[in-house]
Amino acid sequence: MSAEQPTPSLRQPAENGRTSLNPLPRAVLRTNNYELLDGEWHFAHDAEDTGLREGWHLGHHYEHTAQWPGSVEDHMAAAKGQNARVWQDEVVAWYEREFTLPERSAAQANSLFQLTFGACGYETRVWLNGHPLRTIEGEDVHYGEYTSFSFELLEAHLRPVNRLTVRIADTMDAERPRGKQESHVYKRGGIWYQTQTGAVRSVWLELVERNRLRSRVGVDSVIEDQLVRFTLSTRIQDPGQYTLRLQVFERDEQATSVLATSDFPLRLEAGQRQQRVVMELAGAQLWSPENPHLYRLVAQLIDADGHAAQIETFFGLRKIESRGRHVYLNNQPVYLDGILYQPGTATYEEMQRHFHAMQALGCNLVRVHIAGVDPRIYNLADELGLLLWVEVPSPHSSTPRSRANHRAELLRMLALIESHPSVVIWSLYNEDWGAQDIATNPGTRRYIVDLYHYMLIEHPQFLVVDNDGWQHISQEGRLKSDLLTAHLYTPDLTRWQELLDRLVAGEFEGTAAFPLVIGDPFFYRRQKPLVVSEWGGFGFPDYGGPQDAATRTAAIQAFKQELRKRPIAGDVYTQATNIEDERNGLIDPHTGELSVPEGLLNSRNSLPTDPPAGDNQP
Repeated sequence: MSAEQPTPSLRQPAENGRTSLNPLPRAVLRTNNYELLDGEWHFAHDAEDTGLREGWHLGHHYEHTAQWPGSVEDHMAAAKGQNARVWQDEVVAWYEREFTLPERSAAQANSLFQLTFGACGYETRVWLNGHPLRTIEGEDVHYGEYTSFSFELLEAHLRPVNRLTVRIADTMDAERPRGKQESHVYKRGGIWYQTQTGAVRSVWLELVERNRLRSRVGVDSVIEDQLVRFTLSTRIQDPGQYTLRLQVFERDEQATSVLATSDFPLRLEAGQRQQRVVMELAGAQLWSPENPHLYRLVAQLIDADGHAAQIETFFGLRKIESRGRHVYLNNQPVYLDGILYQPGTATYEEMQRHFHAMQALGCNLVRVHIAGVDPRIYNLADELGLLLWVEVPSPHSSTPRSRANHRAELLRMLALIESHPSVVIWSLYNEDWGAQDIATNPGTRRYIVDLYHYMLIEHPQFLVVDNDGWQHISQEGRLKSDLLTAHLYTPDLTRWQELLDRLVAGEFEGTAAFPLVIGDPFFYRRQKPLVVSEWGGFGFPDYGGPQDAATRTAAIQAFKQELRKRPIAGDVYTQATNIEDERNGLIDPHTGELSVPEGLLNSRNSLPTDPPAGDNQP
């Protein structure tokens, strides 16, 4: 930090113990003090990758500054003498700032300083006053760029004024999870986008208890029995006897009447562990798009002296199920009126506008397309009542290493967003990106099938799609996907009718770009819901070319009517906003204004969704 920058002071929570808004990019709230370290940092592009050998973390003169959060690409463009937003193989960048250590009160004397990166990567190393830091998970180097990671700062390394140094490295490596960012395999252009990597989300300093609950909560409800299963993570420095106390309130911040409470005695050793507990919530309202009812969980870890470390989160009770030809939400059939959403470089404020606009279009489902997003968006979807279909950002090649990276990314994402009732569907892969040999390599299929089974057992609160769009895996005639999905693109209405008829008749060759099912024979008898998970794209040259708003509106209405005439469980229109070369959005990416009428994608109010008698029979 330069001499002109203000000395940081940890912010205090609101008087009722909670902030009215969540300023940090995480879903779980912690009643502690924090200080954002966003703002101006020193910056250097390490073009020859000499910084580690030369010991830049021990001291270096930085010629440039950069605003954190921000992308390496933007920072390189702003730095004198650098090519604007261009790198072709590997990029290494260093960031550094100083911060003054905030004072601790007497009550905070035993607290730890924790440093958290909301997202940064793909490869991140961090030093404090020249000392290398290890994440709480024990990583000397953190890999991944879509989720948060934290460091506990050792007292021996802290100074009144501290120097924080960060080295970020990324490559065009196709084995890393990239989503739709370019790689050595898929070059920028068309549906492949400019890389946006590096310091992409906020970083903050906070005081945390030595023995506490981490900021991650899993929620799985059994609505028939009015039970909620919570999975929490404990972080312990001092082994001993603890009490896990859970209290449930109405969502309203002012609500003080406890709806349910329970204590769970735990003997905890040093380190981190997960613990599942179950509570009954008699008379609970269910969460749905029509009634997005949320409750507030207050979880405390209480030590033998009565000191409580506390976190809070919102949750909802809901059940999602794939049964027969329908998707069922809370045991009622629901048609999925969806839209594909690719936020790209949108700010959190812009994403908020997008979500309100997608709801105004009549969508009850948003498919967040192979991208990591600000986790506050999941909270927003919970509040609005929008169902979310999320996806693991895919690698671009199929190898044992790419699969290991893919699995690690999935587990990181699950740990941080498994508490949201809005998240109902997960895709493991999309259009076999990163699994290109799915039809010919038994090892690739085995990996996907094993991951599908893992999700069914460990995360039964979600529906799981093995490979969205085509080439779903059948094993002994059992589809290893909760939905049978197809990506169908044509601007011709007659061709559209033909494709839909062939799809519902179980003709899986020649409908999508590749066979819909691979592996063992699969005989479709409406035992799985059919979802056209991408269609339209009107306005993109490959999908019908530029059209004016009135023509596009009429086409969407006609195509949507054909979908609802057939036994299809849902559809996802492509797409919400323009992004780079894809000029097919219905929503202005900056203002959130619609270019088509409100309610255009809502087909739930015009046609029935009740299944006919015997619908669930094969």
